[in-house]
Amino acid sequence: MVTLVNFRAYWRFLVVVYQFFPLIVAYTRDKRKYLFFGRGRTVSSEMRVERAEVLLESLLTLGPTFIKLGQLLSTRPDILPPEYIDVLGSLQDDVPPAPWDESEAVIEEELGPVDEAFDSFDTDPISGASLGQVYVAEYEGEKVAVKVRRPGIEALVEADLRVIRWSLPILMRFIGQGRAFSLENLADEFAKTIREEMDYDEEAKTLRQIQENFADDDTLVIPEPIEERSDDRVLTMEYLPGTKINNVAALDELGIDRTELATNLQRTYLQMIVQDGVFHADPHPGNLSVTDDGKIIFYDFGMHGEVDPFIQEKIVEFYIAVANQDVDGILDTLIEMGTLSPNVDRQVMGDVMELAIADARGDDIEQYRVNQILEQVESTIYEFPLRLPRNLALVLRVAGVVEGVCVTLDPDFDFIAVATDYLTEQGYREESIEKVAKGVGQQAQKTAQSLFRVPPKLERVLDRADRDNLTVNVRLEDNKGVLDKLAKRLIYGIFLSFGFVSTVIVYALDPQNLLAVGAAGVPTAFVTILLWRSFRSRKGIRATPQFTRQNLRQRREE
Repeated sequence: MVTLVNFRAYWRFLVVVYQFFPLIVAYTRDKRKYLFFGRGRTVSSEMRVERAEVLLESLLTLGPTFIKLGQLLSTRPDILPPEYIDVLGSLQDDVPPAPWDESEAVIEEELGPVDEAFDSFDTDPISGASLGQVYVAEYEGEKVAVKVRRPGIEALVEADLRVIRWSLPILMRFIGQGRAFSLENLADEFAKTIREEMDYDEEAKTLRQIQENFADDDTLVIPEPIEERSDDRVLTMEYLPGTKINNVAALDELGIDRTELATNLQRTYLQMIVQDGVFHADPHPGNLSVTDDGKIIFYDFGMHGEVDPFIQEKIVEFYIAVANQDVDGILDTLIEMGTLSPNVDRQVMGDVMELAIADARGDDIEQYRVNQILEQVESTIYEFPLRLPRNLALVLRVAGVVEGVCVTLDPDFDFIAVATDYLTEQGYREESIEKVAKGVGQQAQKTAQSLFRVPPKLERVLDRADRDNLTVNVRLEDNKGVLDKLAKRLIYGIFLSFGFVSTVIVYALDPQNLLAVGAAGVPTAFVTILLWRSFRSRKGIRATPQFTRQNLRQRREE
């Protein structure tokens, strides 16, 4: 089995390299215009969109594993530029269903003969995805949905995961050090995520946990798993038909209040993320339906996420800071979550946030569009090297998708107002005020203590300065290697001066001895070239600002 997986992995590696070869050439030419020599070239937004579309087609061609990888990449603005995020965001997990005889073999291996395990079974799947497909059957007189893992998918996924791991060194040649770290972590996270999604025992466990968390909530319905007809490759659940949540006309015919429906959806996800710490991570309209009496039905818990208490607390602080238009509070929260580097230019990021909030505000100062804020943040995230935690990336993605569904239901939906009301009802805003008051009290206490400690220390410093005995240590941050560049130029200059003088002296002493003159002149010429190249290099000293107010406005207009 191991040998078969290895052989398949070698073959898939060749297929993947062939499929991505045009992109590899394009990225290589970005560094060297003529592949092996020449300057690099500037990549425009239009070029990125074209490449993202090529990448999308390649992922679809390579099949289930790479479709899932593309979906995960669409949640990682710390790895890909915003143009790629937009294009990959449309990637649908929709592939032709496997033949019934292959799916039947999977069911029989897990549950025994189909006609004995179920009263009846419709062999035409009602939905198909890259990792599994869903059928309708009857069990003990009730309709059930039977989710079956795609036949042979395990071997394909394992081979593809090896290919992805082998491909990392190649990919890291085209990205910066910060994003290389994120990409390596992404490979580990993706392997864990896709294996979990193929494990239907894990999905059933998540389904039951979320079901327990909303046991007293009558605004939503979660299908009941049927344990005696489920295994790690087959998951049988209660069959719950409904109207697709983005079918606005059908919902109006049923007389359902769409604003209330959007509010319930938003509050449900707030509870999952902020309170429970376990959430349904794939809320696109295909996985959300509505009953005739207005309850929301959730399908497909294969993709789920978990949020630890620290991130939950920071998400609450982020929501409150956005509601209060507190730019400094937003930046502090993003830094504490690890989304932004502590060394980030706060002035630049403050401008980004102010522009994002101004865009989202519109004519009515109380109206916001969190999706627009997230898009601005995601664009900024790619420009600055940082590391985005996986589940936080999922939270960002889920928030954007949920807000899109809510706006489809109600174009005037006020996302922040609902979030603010929810946080107030749950007491989070009061806790925030208490923390601020406590922090102010502690700060006042420290300030009072400093008033007594500072004068004696200041007097000692002034005394040492008066005695000419004051030493100041200065530490220079040089992340771009500017000092190294200057040192190299200084050394080249010294060698050039020495070589030039030596060549002149040799020539003056014996003009006919060309060998001696050449021996002195050739090294001098070589040092001259090195010095010239150091001044021609665009790296290090000559830096171009990544953000200006003008290019942010241009990006928004595009």
